[in-house]
Amino acid sequence: MPQLPELILPTVDAIYKQYENARPDWRRSHLGASLIGNKCERSIWYTFRWATNPKFSGRILRLFETGNQQESRIVKNLCDINITVYDLDPETGKQIQFEMFGGHYAGSLDGIGCGFEESKQYHVLEFKTSNVKSFNELKKYGVAATKPEHYAQINQYMKWAGLERAYYFVVCKDTDDIYGERITLDKELVKRLELKANRIIFSDNPSFKISDNLSDPSCRFCIHKELCHGMQLPEVNCRTCAFSNPEENGTWACTRDNTILCSSKQRETLDCHVFIPELVPLEQTDADPEKGTITYGNIENGPGAILSRELQEVLDKIGSGEIEV
Repeated sequence: MPQLPELILPTVDAIYKQYENARPDWRRSHLGASLIGNKCERSIWYTFRWATNPKFSGRILRLFETGNQQESRIVKNLCDINITVYDLDPETGKQIQFEMFGGHYAGSLDGIGCGFEESKQYHVLEFKTSNVKSFNELKKYGVAATKPEHYAQINQYMKWAGLERAYYFVVCKDTDDIYGERITLDKELVKRLELKANRIIFSDNPSFKISDNLSDPSCRFCIHKELCHGMQLPEVNCRTCAFSNPEENGTWACTRDNTILCSSKQRETLDCHVFIPELVPLEQTDADPEKGTITYGNIENGPGAILSRELQEVLDKIGSGEIEV
């Protein structure tokens, strides 16, 4: 009988752990165009407000890296067949970037290409990877029907770049097949996307839930599901605080002391933090703007009261019946 393989391999675990340790900051300063096609505005708002830390495993982080590595490979494939690809801004040496609303809404292009046999026009380039099931659906129905977030992202990029066409490439992770689709700019869609981005960015509160049913696919796979459907509080940072607002010039301001919150300040866990009331799964009964406190039942949250970072312990006790509100 052959010897069974070891079930615990510390070296493999160490590789995954290193990915987790080296994970870059998950809090993007802007709302990315890659998210704007999500049909749940509440989910987009949560992400923009840094409400949930997406604690991906090392294996998943490595999978993301594998997808990113395909970009340079496809660029080489295109260049090898005499397609001219501009994947870096010549002035900055970085990805080609665009932004709106002072930088609150932004995106980075995978590239711009020209010299295709199909057309001599310049095309926005977008590169993705997919599993075989999604890949086959994509081949059958196209990007607009099967990947609306990708379709929205590409259209926004075309508008920003001042181009009418895009070339969308997807590599199947199971077979290494390549799917390509040329897309024409949908100007009306982009108008709706930009209005949507503006609405989400400058809203003080999250939008309505897309579903009250946690088993709905839109909710079941959402990173914010525990916050949206349960007794889970968001992360404590300036963007989840009732006294923090995004400004039209691209900055964030604290309305408590009329100061501008720099990027590092927004990330701090401050004792003066008071959750946006709609993010707390309790009924608000009182508020004192001068003191900076909000009361939920008999629980007061604010300076000199229970700290936001301690409120989760109270919610856990409410859930277990130890505390009645």
